[in-house]
Amino acid sequence: MYTPIRSERLFQDIVRQIEERILRGELCPGDRLPTERELAVQFGVSRTAVREAARALAQKGLLEMRPGRGTFIVDQTSRMARETLSLLLRYRPANGLHELLEVRELFEPEIAALAAERVTSEELEALQRLVAHMDRSLSDIESFVAADDDFHRLLVQSSGNSLMVRVFEPIVDLLREQRIRVGYTPDGPRHGQFHHRHILAALLERSAEGARAAMRAHLMQVRRDIAVAAAEGQLAAVVGEQGG
Repeated sequence: MYTPIRSERLFQDIVRQIEERILRGELCPGDRLPTERELAVQFGVSRTAVREAARALAQKGLLEMRPGRGTFIVDQTSRMARETLSLLLRYRPANGLHELLEVRELFEPEIAALAAERVTSEELEALQRLVAHMDRSLSDIESFVAADDDFHRLLVQSSGNSLMVRVFEPIVDLLREQRIRVGYTPDGPRHGQFHHRHILAALLERSAEGARAAMRAHLMQVRRDIAVAAAEGQLAAVVGEQGG
């Protein structure tokens, strides 16, 4: 149940209450909101205020109004962030890829360290399966990269930080094409897999420092492989494809 609104900017208070319920997990993607009339009664406001709030939340990527079906909670924030990052790479290609890697170097070692302390047994088993799949897919770049993406997604999830998951989801998605291009460089997948195994070993030992060091080494190798791919022209097409 919502709290009746008594404010000059009614729709902003409605937006705040709904956002808070989403953050607390009381409203999840796919949930259907009450009708406009029902919300107006619960909030104690006009239907116009509810309508303005719904539009504001839709612009934020949190609501979707489906004609004839109702208004639903969605999570398009990752998509919106990914599109923003895609623009960065399209219009600032030289700086964009470098800055994206710097972001990874700042955050991913600490993500790995947190994961070493918080990863569940189920997540460890899933990470082991992904590493095994990559071992079998060294000559199948598309399959290798798909498992590579899932490995890094699950690593972020294993950190136990839900905000970090939201921050890094668009980054993982955006890196897919880059990983594919790097995968076609000499020994690209083998380089990545060498470091994936070291990261996994540190997680199995629950060693935060070991996981941190293994991730740093991995990203140093990524930097070297990106330089090779750029020199060979492998990354040239990525910039043009990121907007798609």
